[in-house]
Amino acid sequence: MIARVAVATALAFPILAAAQSCSTGPIQCCNSVESANSQVAQSVLGSLGVVVGDVTALVGLGCSPISVVGVGASACSASPVCCENNSFGSLISIGCVPVVL
Repeated sequence: MIARVAVATALAFPILAAAQSCSTGPIQCCNSVESANSQVAQSVLGSLGVVVGDVTALVGLGCSPISVVGVGASACSASPVCCENNSFGSLISIGCVPVVL
């Protein structure tokens, strides 16, 4: 029985690592994800002076990185995403793609 638990645990670690993989930085947990041309996103982007060329891009609002320790369904009760540009702090992330944890 202990050997089965050890094998299951060893097999789970690569899966957890894959769930954390994001080539542009850590997976983000965002309070909401909007189209770049939505009124809410335009308001935030405009206040920062940011122009998004691709109006079909998704932007995350109120985002924070998900830690490796917190991987799982309870790690992000909002919208887990991988974003191309996380350089605006937790306010907004640009070029997001939804991630399944």
